[in-house]
Amino acid sequence: MKHITLSVLLSVISLNVFSQLVQWRGPSRNGIFLETGLLNVWPEGGPEQILEVEKIGKGWSSPILAGNMIYATGMIDTLDYLSAIDLQGNIKWQVPYGKSWNKSFPDTRSTPTVEDDRIYVQSGTGRLSCFERETGKEIWAVEVDRDFEGEYHIWGNSETPLIVDNKVICTPGGQKTSVVAFDKMTGKLLWKSKSLGGQRVYASPTIYQFNAHRYILAVIGTDLIAVVPETGEIAWSYKYHNPEKWNQPGLIWTNTPVFNDERIFLTKGYNYNAKMLQMALDGKSVSEVFTDTIFDNHHHGVILHDGFLYGSNWINNNKGNWVCMEWDTGKIMWEHAWDSKGAMIMADGLLYTYNEKGNVGLIQPSPDGFKLISEFKITKGAGPHWAHPFIADGKLLIRHGDVLMVYDVKKKWKVNES
Repeated sequence: MKHITLSVLLSVISLNVFSQLVQWRGPSRNGIFLETGLLNVWPEGGPEQILEVEKIGKGWSSPILAGNMIYATGMIDTLDYLSAIDLQGNIKWQVPYGKSWNKSFPDTRSTPTVEDDRIYVQSGTGRLSCFERETGKEIWAVEVDRDFEGEYHIWGNSETPLIVDNKVICTPGGQKTSVVAFDKMTGKLLWKSKSLGGQRVYASPTIYQFNAHRYILAVIGTDLIAVVPETGEIAWSYKYHNPEKWNQPGLIWTNTPVFNDERIFLTKGYNYNAKMLQMALDGKSVSEVFTDTIFDNHHHGVILHDGFLYGSNWINNNKGNWVCMEWDTGKIMWEHAWDSKGAMIMADGLLYTYNEKGNVGLIQPSPDGFKLISEFKITKGAGPHWAHPFIADGKLLIRHGDVLMVYDVKKKWKVNES
């Protein structure tokens, strides 16, 4: 399989599909950011911190940088708020967009999606809103989980909306429908898929393209679903979770599927088996390629780079190791203990990790072993270190609780004065 060439092609395709789109885990939702010219080693104590902002609300969603503004969500009292923050640290506007999840782990979790002059976001109870980017004025809103009778698992709604063409996509699950599409300019319902049952889970959908086939990959509590974006037709589905065979309390599914060519990788924590799937050439079905018992990534995302998968696994809720897997075969190349499990993204050929002990690491990807280059510790904020990092314009954005921190990770080129 031609990993490097096809990875580049998929990035180009994604940029065309998602023009002017800033979103969860980068332009293709695969954790890979297209920044270049970044530091390949950090100073002792970490890169220069250039911004710190408090009072954005509690949460685990990622902050995102679009143009010269940072957008972040957070829970204040009982509501989810969207904040617009300039690069001097001033909160330009802060608006509520729905009720927070008020039961187990209630902090905000949906990351905003920015396209052109609009921002899309979902509350912890399933209210989908579209805002004017400049003013924070609400353009339209839909109570997705209420109107489509979505069924919750333990932790409410964590989905980041997906923009596809003229549509915004949500996955309420339940008995009424599994996936719905709204006109991104008006909020009008364009289609709803049939229901496959299954509760709403926590993974955000993505766009999968292979040969002539282009599908929305969406997730409900039981199934991975491939949906035709134009019509809402379900092209195929795969039952990943069967509660009759694996009845474990607290099981979650948060990771957006990772794909390359005809293969799709699924993983979630709690000792649940990871799966590699292969889509048929006619785009009408998938089959299992292999099962893995080691790489059960909790809710932190995995990275595919040069034919190998990188990320952390789940040992228990407070512990996990770091893992490298060969994409083609499922062979585990190494498993390494470093503090704890955590989130991982990639930019400019290096891996950026933010583990649950609060340590941020810069790692050289290699199937030969875990190669930590630099690290520093996050000391501000409160609560679990669960927010995924974000990189744009040479800046690394880290969020811990209600505190946003921005670091300069751009290389400084020396001018030759001779």
